[in-house]
Amino acid sequence: MPNKKKSKKINSKKKKGLAKIATLTTKSISSAFSNFKKNKELEKIRIIKLEKLEEKNQILKERKDLKLWEERLNKESNKLSAIEFELKNKERDLKIKDEKQKSELDRLIKKDEHLTQISKELIDKEKKLKLNEEQQNRKDIDLKVREDEQKNKELKDQRRKNRELKLLKEEEQKKRNLEFLRIKEWEEKFDRDKKEKERQENLREQRLRQKELDRIRSLENNEKQADQNIPTSLEDFNIDKTSEN
Repeated sequence: MPNKKKSKKINSKKKKGLAKIATLTTKSISSAFSNFKKNKELEKIRIIKLEKLEEKNQILKERKDLKLWEERLNKESNKLSAIEFELKNKERDLKIKDEKQKSELDRLIKKDEHLTQISKELIDKEKKLKLNEEQQNRKDIDLKVREDEQKNKELKDQRRKNRELKLLKEEEQKKRNLEFLRIKEWEEKFDRDKKEKERQENLREQRLRQKELDRIRSLENNEKQADQNIPTSLEDFNIDKTSEN
Protein backbone atom coordinates (compact mmCIF):
# COMPACT_ATOMS: atom_id res chain seq x y z
CA MET A 1 0.00 0.00 0.00
CA PRO A 2 2.70 2.57 0.89
CA ASN A 3 4.43 1.80 -2.39
CA LYS A 4 1.27 2.52 -4.31
CA LYS A 5 0.87 5.89 -2.64
CA LYS A 6 4.46 6.81 -3.40
CA SER A 7 4.05 5.88 -7.02
CA LYS A 8 0.90 7.94 -7.29
CA LYS A 9 2.70 10.98 -5.92
CA ILE A 10 5.56 10.54 -8.26
CA ASN A 11 3.19 10.19 -11.19
CA SER A 12 1.31 13.33 -10.24
CA LYS A 13 4.56 15.27 -10.06
CA LYS A 14 5.59 14.00 -13.41
CA LYS A 15 2.30 15.01 -14.92
CA LYS A 16 2.54 18.52 -13.54
CA GLY A 17 6.10 18.89 -14.84
CA LEU A 18 5.05 17.66 -18.24
CA ALA A 19 2.11 20.05 -18.29
CA LYS A 20 4.39 22.99 -17.57
CA ILE A 21 6.79 21.87 -20.23
CA ALA A 22 3.95 21.42 -22.68
CA THR A 23 2.67 24.92 -21.93
CA LEU A 24 6.07 26.46 -22.38
CA THR A 25 6.64 24.43 -25.52
CA THR A 26 3.32 25.45 -26.99
CA LYS A 27 4.08 29.13 -26.44
CA SER A 28 7.54 28.78 -27.88
CA ILE A 29 6.20 26.87 -30.82
CA SER A 30 3.54 29.51 -31.48
CA SER A 31 6.12 32.26 -31.31
CA ALA A 32 8.54 30.35 -33.41
CA PHE A 33 5.82 29.50 -35.92
CA SER A 34 4.85 33.15 -36.12
CA ASN A 35 8.44 34.16 -36.68
CA PHE A 36 8.82 31.35 -39.22
CA LYS A 37 5.76 32.58 -41.09
CA LYS A 38 7.11 36.12 -41.20
CA ASN A 39 10.47 34.97 -42.31
CA LYS A 40 8.80 32.73 -44.86
CA GLU A 41 6.82 35.62 -46.26
CA LEU A 42 9.92 37.76 -46.40
CA GLU A 43 11.75 34.95 -48.09
CA LYS A 44 8.93 34.61 -50.60
CA ILE A 45 9.02 38.35 -51.31
CA ARG A 46 12.77 38.22 -51.70
CA ILE A 47 12.49 35.21 -53.96
CA ILE A 48 9.77 36.90 -56.01
CA LYS A 49 11.92 40.02 -56.37
CA LEU A 50 14.85 37.89 -57.37
CA GLU A 51 12.66 35.95 -59.76
CA LYS A 52 11.38 39.19 -61.30
CA LEU A 53 14.92 40.47 -61.60
CA GLU A 54 16.01 37.21 -63.08
CA GLU A 55 12.96 37.24 -65.31
CA LYS A 56 13.82 40.77 -66.47
CA ASN A 57 17.41 39.76 -67.05
CA GLN A 58 16.14 36.64 -68.75
CA ILE A 59 13.83 38.74 -70.94
CA LEU A 60 16.72 40.97 -71.91
CA LYS A 61 18.86 37.98 -72.54
CA GLU A 62 16.10 36.32 -74.50
CA ARG A 63 15.60 39.48 -76.55
CA LYS A 64 19.30 39.57 -77.26
CA ASP A 65 19.25 35.88 -78.02
CA LEU A 66 16.12 36.38 -80.12
CA LYS A 67 17.86 39.08 -82.11
CA LEU A 68 20.82 36.76 -82.59
CA TRP A 69 18.43 33.98 -83.51
CA GLU A 70 16.67 36.28 -85.99
CA GLU A 71 20.00 37.12 -87.60
CA ARG A 72 20.95 33.49 -87.55
CA LEU A 73 17.53 32.54 -88.88
CA ASN A 74 17.91 35.04 -91.71
CA LYS A 75 21.25 33.52 -92.53
CA GLU A 76 19.78 30.05 -92.16
CA SER A 77 16.77 31.14 -94.23
CA ASN A 78 19.08 32.25 -97.02
CA LYS A 79 20.94 28.99 -96.65
CA LEU A 80 17.62 27.14 -96.59
CA SER A 81 16.52 28.97 -99.74
CA ALA A 82 19.72 27.93 -101.42
CA ILE A 83 19.35 24.43 -99.98
CA GLU A 84 15.69 24.38 -101.04
CA PHE A 85 16.68 25.45 -104.55
CA GLU A 86 19.39 22.82 -104.53
CA LEU A 87 16.93 20.29 -103.13
CA LYS A 88 14.44 21.16 -105.85
CA ASN A 89 17.13 20.62 -108.44
CA LYS A 90 18.13 17.41 -106.73
CA GLU A 91 14.47 16.41 -106.47
CA ARG A 92 14.08 17.11 -110.19
CA ASP A 93 17.24 15.13 -110.88
CA LEU A 94 16.03 12.39 -108.56
CA LYS A 95 12.68 12.38 -110.29
CA ILE A 96 14.38 12.08 -113.67
CA LYS A 97 16.67 9.45 -112.21
CA ASP A 98 13.69 7.73 -110.61
CA GLU A 99 11.87 7.75 -113.95
CA LYS A 100 14.98 6.34 -115.59
CA GLN A 101 15.28 3.75 -112.85
CA LYS A 102 11.59 2.97 -113.19
CA SER A 103 12.04 2.64 -116.94
CA GLU A 104 15.16 0.54 -116.36
CA LEU A 105 13.27 -1.48 -113.76
CA ASP A 106 10.44 -2.07 -116.24
CA ARG A 107 13.03 -3.03 -118.83
CA LEU A 108 14.73 -5.34 -116.33
CA ILE A 109 11.37 -6.83 -115.32
CA LYS A 110 10.55 -7.47 -118.97
CA LYS A 111 14.04 -8.80 -119.51
CA ASP A 112 13.68 -10.98 -116.41
CA GLU A 113 10.33 -12.23 -117.69
CA HIS A 114 11.95 -12.86 -121.06
CA LEU A 115 14.86 -14.61 -119.37
CA THR A 116 12.42 -16.57 -117.24
CA GLN A 117 10.61 -17.63 -120.40
CA ILE A 118 13.93 -18.49 -122.04
CA SER A 119 14.97 -20.38 -118.88
CA LYS A 120 11.69 -22.26 -118.95
CA GLU A 121 12.16 -23.05 -122.62
CA LEU A 122 15.73 -24.11 -121.92
CA ILE A 123 14.54 -26.33 -119.07
CA ASP A 124 11.94 -27.85 -121.40
CA LYS A 125 14.61 -28.28 -124.09
CA GLU A 126 16.99 -29.74 -121.53
CA LYS A 127 14.31 -32.19 -120.42
CA LYS A 128 13.62 -33.04 -124.04
CA LEU A 129 17.34 -33.40 -124.73
CA LYS A 130 17.69 -35.54 -121.64
CA LEU A 131 14.84 -37.74 -122.82
CA ASN A 132 16.38 -37.88 -126.29
CA GLU A 133 19.73 -38.66 -124.74
CA GLU A 134 18.20 -41.43 -122.64
CA GLN A 135 16.46 -42.78 -125.73
CA GLN A 136 19.70 -42.51 -127.68
CA ASN A 137 21.54 -44.25 -124.84
CA ARG A 138 18.98 -47.03 -124.90
CA LYS A 139 19.33 -47.21 -128.67
CA ASP A 140 23.11 -47.22 -128.34
CA ILE A 141 22.87 -49.99 -125.77
CA ASP A 142 20.51 -51.95 -128.02
CA LEU A 143 22.79 -51.29 -130.97
CA LYS A 144 25.82 -52.35 -128.96
CA VAL A 145 24.00 -55.50 -127.86
CA ARG A 146 23.10 -56.17 -131.49
CA GLU A 147 26.63 -55.40 -132.61
CA ASP A 148 27.98 -57.71 -129.91
CA GLU A 149 25.51 -60.36 -130.98
CA GLN A 150 26.48 -59.79 -134.61
CA LYS A 151 30.17 -59.89 -133.69
CA ASN A 152 29.63 -63.07 -131.72
CA LYS A 153 27.69 -64.50 -134.62
CA GLU A 154 30.36 -63.41 -137.08
CA LEU A 155 33.00 -64.78 -134.74
CA LYS A 156 31.17 -68.09 -134.57
CA ASP A 157 30.74 -68.07 -138.34
CA GLN A 158 34.39 -67.21 -138.74
CA ARG A 159 35.38 -69.98 -136.36
CA ARG A 160 33.10 -72.37 -138.24
CA LYS A 161 34.58 -71.19 -141.55
CA ASN A 162 38.05 -71.51 -140.09
CA ARG A 163 37.27 -75.03 -139.01
CA GLU A 164 35.79 -75.80 -142.41
CA LEU A 165 38.75 -74.14 -144.09
CA LYS A 166 41.09 -76.10 -141.88
CA LEU A 167 39.25 -79.28 -142.75
CA LEU A 168 39.39 -78.32 -146.43
CA LYS A 169 43.06 -77.56 -146.14
CA GLU A 170 43.61 -80.83 -144.37
CA GLU A 171 41.57 -82.58 -147.05
CA GLU A 172 43.51 -80.75 -149.75
CA GLN A 173 46.70 -81.66 -148.01
CA LYS A 174 45.58 -85.26 -147.88
CA LYS A 175 44.73 -85.10 -151.57
CA ARG A 176 48.08 -83.50 -152.31
CA ASN A 177 49.77 -86.12 -150.19
CA LEU A 178 47.87 -88.84 -152.04
CA GLU A 179 48.66 -87.20 -155.34
CA PHE A 180 52.24 -86.91 -154.28
CA LEU A 181 52.20 -90.56 -153.30
CA ARG A 182 50.59 -91.51 -156.60
CA ILE A 183 53.10 -89.39 -158.49
CA LYS A 184 55.86 -90.85 -156.44
CA GLU A 185 54.53 -94.35 -157.07
CA TRP A 186 54.14 -93.50 -160.75
CA GLU A 187 57.66 -92.08 -160.82
CA GLU A 188 58.91 -95.15 -159.03
CA LYS A 189 56.95 -97.35 -161.40
CA PHE A 190 58.21 -95.24 -164.29
CA ASP A 191 61.72 -95.61 -162.97
CA ARG A 192 61.20 -99.33 -162.55
CA ASP A 193 59.69 -99.61 -166.01
CA LYS A 194 62.43 -97.48 -167.39
CA LYS A 195 65.02 -99.56 -165.64
CA GLU A 196 63.24 -102.67 -166.80
CA LYS A 197 63.20 -101.36 -170.34
CA GLU A 198 66.80 -100.39 -169.99
CA ARG A 199 67.52 -103.79 -168.62
CA GLN A 200 65.51 -105.38 -171.43
CA GLU A 201 67.27 -103.10 -173.89
CA ASN A 202 70.56 -104.00 -172.36
CA LEU A 203 69.61 -107.64 -172.55
CA ARG A 204 68.52 -107.20 -176.15
CA GLU A 205 71.68 -105.36 -176.94
CA GLN A 206 73.62 -108.02 -175.14
CA ARG A 207 71.77 -110.67 -177.10
CA LEU A 208 72.40 -108.71 -180.29
CA ARG A 209 76.06 -108.32 -179.41
CA GLN A 210 76.16 -111.94 -178.45
CA LYS A 211 74.47 -112.85 -181.69
CA GLU A 212 76.88 -110.56 -183.55
CA LEU A 213 79.71 -112.16 -181.73
CA ASP A 214 78.30 -115.54 -182.54
CA ARG A 215 77.98 -114.53 -186.17
CA ILE A 216 81.47 -113.15 -186.23
CA ARG A 217 82.72 -116.28 -184.59
CA SER A 218 80.72 -118.30 -187.09
CA LEU A 219 82.26 -116.29 -189.88
CA GLU A 220 85.64 -116.71 -188.42
CA ASN A 221 85.01 -120.42 -188.08
CA ASN A 222 83.74 -120.50 -191.63
CA GLU A 223 86.73 -118.55 -192.79
CA LYS A 224 88.91 -120.96 -190.94
CA GLN A 225 87.07 -123.82 -192.54
CA ALA A 226 87.34 -122.01 -195.87
CA ASP A 227 90.98 -121.65 -195.32
CA GLN A 228 91.11 -125.27 -194.53
CA ASN A 229 88.89 -126.18 -197.50
CA ILE A 230 90.28 -123.86 -200.15
CA PRO A 231 88.87 -125.70 -203.09
CA THR A 232 85.28 -124.73 -202.48
CA SER A 233 82.70 -123.79 -204.96
CA LEU A 234 81.25 -120.32 -205.38
CA GLU A 235 77.80 -121.70 -204.87
CA ASP A 236 78.61 -122.97 -201.42
CA PHE A 237 80.03 -119.51 -200.57
CA ASN A 238 76.79 -117.79 -201.61
CA ILE A 239 74.73 -120.17 -199.55
CA ASP A 240 76.82 -119.40 -196.47
CA LYS A 241 76.47 -115.67 -197.05
CA THR A 242 72.66 -115.98 -197.33
CA SER A 243 72.51 -117.91 -194.09
CA GLU A 244 74.43 -115.14 -192.32
CA ASN A 245 71.88 -112.62 -193.35
